[in-house]
Amino acid sequence: MGKVIGIDLGTTNSCVAVLEAGQPIVISSSEGGRTTPSIVGFGKAGDRLVGQLAKRQSVTNAENTVYSIKRFIGRRWGDTESERARVPYTCVKGRDDTVDVEIRGQKFTPQEISAMTLKKLKQDAEHFLGETVTQAVITVPAYFTDAQRQATKDAGTIAGLEVLRIVNEPTAAALAYGLEKQDEDQCILVFDLGGGTFDVSVLQLGDGVFEVKATSGNNHLGGDDFDNAIAVWMIDAFQAAEGIDLAADKMALQRLREAAEKAKIELSNMVTTSINLPFITADDKGPKHLEMELSRSKFEELTNDLVEATIEPVTQALKDADIQPNNIARIILVGGSTRIPAVQKAIKTFFGDREPDRSVNPDEAVALGAAIQGGVLGGEVKDVLLLDVTPLSLGIETLGEVFTKVIERNTTIPTSKSQIFSTATDGQTSVEIHALQGERALVKDNKSLGKFLLTGLPPAPRGIPQIEVAFEIDANGILKISAQDKGTGREQSICITNTGGLSAVEVEQMRKEAELYAEEDKRRIQVIELKNQADGLFYSYESTLKENGHLISADIKSQADQKAKQLRLALNNPSARVEDIKEKLELFQETVLAMGTSVYQQANQTPTTDFNVPKKPGRSSVGKAVESTPEKDATLDINDVDEDETVTADYETVD
Repeated sequence: MGKVIGIDLGTTNSCVAVLEAGQPIVISSSEGGRTTPSIVGFGKAGDRLVGQLAKRQSVTNAENTVYSIKRFIGRRWGDTESERARVPYTCVKGRDDTVDVEIRGQKFTPQEISAMTLKKLKQDAEHFLGETVTQAVITVPAYFTDAQRQATKDAGTIAGLEVLRIVNEPTAAALAYGLEKQDEDQCILVFDLGGGTFDVSVLQLGDGVFEVKATSGNNHLGGDDFDNAIAVWMIDAFQAAEGIDLAADKMALQRLREAAEKAKIELSNMVTTSINLPFITADDKGPKHLEMELSRSKFEELTNDLVEATIEPVTQALKDADIQPNNIARIILVGGSTRIPAVQKAIKTFFGDREPDRSVNPDEAVALGAAIQGGVLGGEVKDVLLLDVTPLSLGIETLGEVFTKVIERNTTIPTSKSQIFSTATDGQTSVEIHALQGERALVKDNKSLGKFLLTGLPPAPRGIPQIEVAFEIDANGILKISAQDKGTGREQSICITNTGGLSAVEVEQMRKEAELYAEEDKRRIQVIELKNQADGLFYSYESTLKENGHLISADIKSQADQKAKQLRLALNNPSARVEDIKEKLELFQETVLAMGTSVYQQANQTPTTDFNVPKKPGRSSVGKAVESTPEKDATLDINDVDEDETVTADYETVD
C-alpha cells in the first residue's frame, strides 16, 4: 500500500501532509510555500493556474479567477445569494438548483474547481515522495452537511484520489495535538476559525482514543468575513470622499480584497497600518488614489459582531458535551484567523483569563491530523482510535410538517438507528419519506436532504401498517436511509448524495476529463520546453550569421535557413505533434552545429588579418547554443509563452 496523504482543503488556503517515520510532516508546494491558496485562474490561452500562481494574476484577471469555491460546494442556488454577491467571477444556476461557475462560456461545478486544487496538492506530494499517490484523507468543517461531504469526496475522485475518509477539521487538529499526549486523560476544546468556516469541538483524549463529545459551528463565518468588513469600510469611505462606488469595478474590488487581507494580517502584529492603492480608479478629472490608515481599534470596531459570533458555538458545544469551561484542559487554536488579537482575547476572557495552546501551527494542524488518520488507515499508526460525531440531528417529516429526529446530533459515528412509523390516512398505499437535517421542530426550518417513495403498501386503516425507517451513517458522515414495510417486506432506500446529484458515471467522466486535460497540459509544457530550446538556437544562429557569416559556405547557410523556417512553422502550428517539433529542432540543431564547425575550420585556415574574426579562438557563438540548450531533465522557466499578459511571473502550468 502506497502513502496516504492528508489534505486540508480550505476556503482560502489548502495544505497537504504525510506521515514519515511515524511523524506527520507538511509537504511544501512547488513554489516553496507550506500552504497553497485555494485559487484557480484561467488564462487567455486556456491554461489553468492553481495556487500561488493563480493568486498573482487575480487582480488583472479577476473575472476568470475562482476563489472561496468551498462556500458553494454541495449547496443550493437559493442558499448562496450573499456569497455570490461577493465574488467577481460569474456564478450560474447548475443542474438541480446548484451553483456552477462560468468561465468564457464553459461551466464548471464546484467539485471540478476543488478537484483542480486537490490535483495540485497531489502532484506536490508525488514530487516530494517520488512515487504515485492515489489515496487521501480529506478534511471538511464539522458543520458540513451530508451533501457537502459527498461533494468533497467527489472532488477527490475527480482529482484521481481514492478518498479513504472524510474527517472533521477540528477532530483532525486534535489528532495533531494529541499524538504525543495519548497517555494523558484530558478534555480539550478545538477552536477552528478558518477562511470561510468556523467549528468548535470538545474531545476526550486518553489511552489512544480521540472521542468527540460535541461539535458546533457556523459554516458562514471565517477570515473572509473579516476581510469583507475592511473592504466595505474602504468602499464607503472612498465613496464619501470621491463620490465613486468602487464596488462596481471588479478589478478595483479584487485589489481592495487583497489590501484588506494584508491589513488584517498586519494588524495582528501592529497597532496601525497604511493602505495605499494608487490608480484605484479614475474619473473625468484624472486618476484616483486610495490612501487610508486603519488602526487595530477601528478594525476591532468593524468586526466586533464577528468576534462575538464565535462565542455562541463554544457555549453550545460545552453545553452539549455537559462540560464546564474550567474542566477543559487545553484550548487548541486552529486556522489563520485565530491570530487576530480580538479573537484570542475573546477566548481568553471566556475561559477565565486562560491562555490558549499554541503548540501546533494553526495553518497546518488540520493537514497534519489528516496525515495521522491516513497513517491509521494505512496501518502505519497503531493504537489510535478516532471516534467522531454527526454535527446535526437527522430525521424525517411526519404528519403536520413536524421534524421527527431519528439520530440525535453529537451521536458517535459510524452508527445506525431506526424507528417504526405508520400511515396517516385510511387505505394509504404509498408513503413519501422526506429526510432532513437540523435541530428545529418544524420541517420548514431544517435542511432537506432528499425524498423517496415506498410503494405497494396493502390498503389498511391508518396506523396499522408498520414501516421501519432506518438511518445509517458511515465513518465519512455520509448517510443512507431505508424504509421497509414490515407486513410485506417491501423496501426502498436512498443514499443521500450531494445536492445536484452527481452520479457515479458523471464523477468518473469528470475524472477522465481531468486526466485528458492533464495530458494536454503535459503536451503544452513539452512544447514550451522545445520552444525555449529553439529560442536559444535561433539566437545563436542569428548571431553566428551576423558575426561570422563570411566564414560559412552558401550551401550550409541555405540548409540552415530552410531548417529554421521549418522549425518556426512547426512551433507556430497549434496542432503540431511534439515529436514533429522535436525532430525539426534536432535537424536545425545539427545544421547550427555544422555552421559552428565551418566557422572553426575557416578561422584556422585563414589569417585573422584578412577577416574580422573575434579574438577568442575556439569560442564561437555556437557555443552559446550548446550552453543555452537545457538538458532533457532540466527544470525550465516558462515566461509569457502563451502571450497572456495577465501572467507576468514565470510559472509552470499544472497538469
